Amino acid sequence: MRVTEPGIEEVWRTLLEDKVLEDSEEELWTEGGEPDHTGWYCVATVPFPCPAAGCDFVAEFMTAAHLILVWQERDDPNLLRHAGRAKEVGRSQRVVEYETHFGPSASYYAWEAAGRPVHGVRGKA
Repeated sequence: MRVTEPGIEEVWRTLLEDKVLEDSEEELWTEGGEPDHTGWYCVATVPFPCPAAGCDFVAEFMTAAHLILVWQERDDPNLLRHAGRAKEVGRSQRVVEYETHFGPSASYYAWEAAGRPVHGVRGKA
């Protein structure tokens, strides 16, 4: 029997369990200010598209609302959990040191404190 990698639809279904995609326009969340996360750590992955309808953003890192999620410590349990989740869905993840030229970033914990906003997705009603 041949084992195949999951299709992108299956990957998104897995990642967005208990979520509903929204078609409405929205403002993307920002952490506020211009934090410098240089030297923090993030999870690089194979490119994957934003699930929001009509959005052409393609991420190459674990993101939330198009911001690269970063952690201060390379062995942070939440970073390792997210890297493990990326591995489970076949994203060829690797933990790398964040550099500003990767794109805008947000601390994982600031994102979590803000209610974990994700572009184009809301909780089930």
